[in-house]
Amino acid sequence: MSISIKNSDFIGACANVLCMLHCIATPFLFISQAHTTTISTEIPFLWNSANYFFLTISFIAVSFSIKNSTKSFVKVLLGFTWLALAFFVINDDLNEFYFPEYYTYISASLLSLLHVYNLKYCTCKDDGCCVH
Repeated sequence: MSISIKNSDFIGACANVLCMLHCIATPFLFISQAHTTTISTEIPFLWNSANYFFLTISFIAVSFSIKNSTKSFVKVLLGFTWLALAFFVINDDLNEFYFPEYYTYISASLLSLLHVYNLKYCTCKDDGCCVH
């Protein structure tokens, strides 16, 4: 039995947009908590776990989009862009290297745009044209 996600590009684009909103909202969350008497610089576990949740959903969407895309260059760009996004998200958590946050936003934006492009121009309209 083969598992297929018909809307993997839509799911991927939504996951990446939600990921970017999560990243943008993080500083505002901590600013809003600044009124407390004890200010902690530690990121709450559940909030930080959202990074990996979005990354996992994005990986699944990219996998199915690569499988169902009709254009080779889109397949390569989807994979490369997801790897870049994963690198920046994991690196941000581990603090190994310094990269400005906008690198993460750029890779998430590019991945969303690639999903939209793939959805519009590179997907099969019927089951007969897909290359497996």
